[in-house]
Amino acid sequence: MRREVNGIGLNVVERGESAAHGGRPALVFLHYFGGSSRAWSGVIDRLEGEYACVAPDLRGFGDSEAPPTGYTVSDYADDVIALVCLLGIERYVLVGHSLGGKIALLVAARAAPGLASLVLLAPSPPTPEPMMETERARLLTSHASRAASEETARQIIALPLTPSLHDQIIEDNLRSSLPAWQAWLEGGSRENISAHMGNIRTPLLVVSGTSDRVMPAHHLEREIVRRIPGTRMVTVPEAGHLLPLEAPAAIADLIANASAIASLKNNLFAG
Repeated sequence: MRREVNGIGLNVVERGESAAHGGRPALVFLHYFGGSSRAWSGVIDRLEGEYACVAPDLRGFGDSEAPPTGYTVSDYADDVIALVCLLGIERYVLVGHSLGGKIALLVAARAAPGLASLVLLAPSPPTPEPMMETERARLLTSHASRAASEETARQIIALPLTPSLHDQIIEDNLRSSLPAWQAWLEGGSRENISAHMGNIRTPLLVVSGTSDRVMPAHHLEREIVRRIPGTRMVTVPEAGHLLPLEAPAAIADLIANASAIASLKNNLFAG
């Protein structure tokens, strides 16, 4: 569905039960760099019977509009908060993957109304990403290159995927807009928002694949878990960087558990 947010037309997947179903919060999903809302399909398939699920294509990716500018982490956070308000979501769990994880951290640091908890999958940290400059240069010079997209997929995936999912990853990578692509590699991935992390008060779960070479667990432990008191971290055995695609059942279970905890806390508070 098309939604107008901050003057930008966003493609938004909206599936599942009413957010009021069983007192459960809605689930809002933010995808990875070079991806789209389609990355969440396997996870949402498992959760839509119990939860309202919302997954936008972030500006510049998927089927959303791609303005020439406006791709800072703050711009993306503005879009997420505005979309939640537009949809009338009163309470939600924010699930961010990679790029989406960094956006989710800033949304939480702003104490966004209705945010119940965070689930971050292989998130880009609040500090600059641990990306080799040779890899950054390769990505910057290979936008919309199928061969480069295939190479990236080989580097970030550890568990086997179906041919259709592999094709989806390549297609999403190739249709990423040039402004969004360049802005993340040159700016967003290097942004340091760590000064805001002390403002986070919502429960936070970090999930890492044990075979993730892009965002290894030890880096997330240092840059997120130790910076934000009360953060929990779990690992998914043998998984690489694309957790929602490589291990959708395990990820859906972790999200449902985080949502249940958020619901319980809300009910206790209401009582």
